[in-house]
Amino acid sequence: MDVIVGIPACAREVNGQPRHDTPARYAMAVLGGAGAIPIMIPPLGEAELPVLDRLDGLLIPGSPSNVHPSHYEGGDSQTPDLHDPARDATTLPLIRAAIARGMPVLAICRGIQELNVALGGTLHQQVHALDGRLDHRAGEGTLAERYGPKHPIALTGELARIVGADAIMVNSLHGQAIERPAPGMVIEALAEDGTIEAVRVATARGFACGVQWHPEWGFGDNPASLAIFRAFGAACRAYRLGTNWKAA
Repeated sequence: MDVIVGIPACAREVNGQPRHDTPARYAMAVLGGAGAIPIMIPPLGEAELPVLDRLDGLLIPGSPSNVHPSHYEGGDSQTPDLHDPARDATTLPLIRAAIARGMPVLAICRGIQELNVALGGTLHQQVHALDGRLDHRAGEGTLAERYGPKHPIALTGELARIVGADAIMVNSLHGQAIERPAPGMVIEALAEDGTIEAVRVATARGFACGVQWHPEWGFGDNPASLAIFRAFGAACRAYRLGTNWKAA
């Protein structure tokens, strides 16, 4: 029986009309890397919670928008034109409910930030403005240039076991990052400047991991990225069968 993974969409306005969408590469990575059937979840708030009854996993994708700081008592927004309240109202309760069920969760870029906020952590609103930190934003250039490898990260714990390495090169397209990890959150990757690049929810009953980079980009040609999606897919299949999953 097919394993199904839900991908929450963003709320946008295009040519004056509201749209719900997310880049196609996430669904392609779920299908080709995790071996699961992807479906889009419209950003309609807590009304979407019942969809979890039909899912085997939840992938929280990246987005140009940022989690509104009101969700983590972060003060005034430093990016007032980059928010998506409909997405916040959908993903934050979905994440909490999925983890409570033991459902596998893979959170990418904005997703890792949502994962942290949903469970009680805080964010840096502008990492590049902090002393001693690198500028982790994408910069200019073609898509291939913007999504190309930018800097190394050090891996530990379950993520290192999944990837089979304690250091890899990753891309970097984010302005915000985790400040204080949520209770029960374990840091599993760091950039050279101390920026948190990956976390695992140690208190979760199943796979619950967030990465700050974009493994879905060119996943088929990157062994570390493919390993992450394969592990997520294996966890989703175990969840569907009611069995336990652990990293090799």
